[in-house]
Amino acid sequence: MGVRNQEAIKQFLSMIEDVDEQLKNSFQNMHQGYRAETLERFLKARDWNVSKAHKMLVDCLNWRVQNEIDNVLAKPIPTDLYRAVRDSQLMGMSGYSNEGLPVIAVGVGLSTYDKASDKYYVQSHIQMNEYRDRVILPLATKKHGRYIGTCVKVLDMTGLRLSALSQLRLLTAISTIDDLNYPEKTDTYYIVNVPYVFSACWKVVKPLLQERTRKKIQVLQGCGREELLKIMDYSSLPHFCRKEDSKSSRDNAAINAENCFSFDHAFHQKIYNFIKQQALILESTSPIKRGSFFVDLPEPDPDDAKIAKTIENEFHRLEKQNGLTNSLNGLVVNGN
Repeated sequence: MGVRNQEAIKQFLSMIEDVDEQLKNSFQNMHQGYRAETLERFLKARDWNVSKAHKMLVDCLNWRVQNEIDNVLAKPIPTDLYRAVRDSQLMGMSGYSNEGLPVIAVGVGLSTYDKASDKYYVQSHIQMNEYRDRVILPLATKKHGRYIGTCVKVLDMTGLRLSALSQLRLLTAISTIDDLNYPEKTDTYYIVNVPYVFSACWKVVKPLLQERTRKKIQVLQGCGREELLKIMDYSSLPHFCRKEDSKSSRDNAAINAENCFSFDHAFHQKIYNFIKQQALILESTSPIKRGSFFVDLPEPDPDDAKIAKTIENEFHRLEKQNGLTNSLNGLVVNGN
């Protein structure tokens, strides 16, 4: 790290000391003992402009306090609803990279977001972020004896379809939450099982992304197995990457015990049990209302709104070109 960057972090550390105790407590939950590394993420997100990074962090801390994010891991989603969320918001953790980074799998193409209300999808997404940052990454750091603060994401585009765009607003809102409050948490995005519709959209969306984000994205051939095996063991490959003729994410959900999207997968069982345990602990000292978690969906950054509009326009163009009337179930890549 250069001298100028070190000076920026030093200045930022001094500035953050001036926030009130409530924000300091929330910041402590965020940094988990790694203040400088956390501040560096916000500086990167604002191109090392200390003033802008400071505003971003203070806004984030206020968001955390106002929405009780520090207690979100003590607010279980009812079991039936959580299972419904897991069946339609396909996300999970399949293992670790060779460098010790968590491997997060996302079934972009087959996620439908149609089995629960928006608030539960947002709550579950934030809970996964917080569990990653407060449990998984600290354990990985301790295991490897060096700071690990990011993950890798493998995005499965199987089943990506055209036209309806009914979930683009929710996906953009979730992306905006990540951009504003969990910046620079992804080291690399690996995109696999790419259909024509993604390739066509990628050509027009790629130039709109910040260079910092573009450098993180790698579009792999087929299911990406051979390339991914260079950075992780076979046991850590997401299920949709394990065979060149792999079935769709949704097909595997019923028959593949290794499907990390499933509610029954060890990863989601650990999260859910952890949240229930934390709820019991918190309720024993300070009763909270279950099911009371709400987060206002933020307005996207103008650049993100432009990207979303470009995606929408491109899908409509492809729809007219191909005469297709299928639905788009998700296409969001951000700088998180």
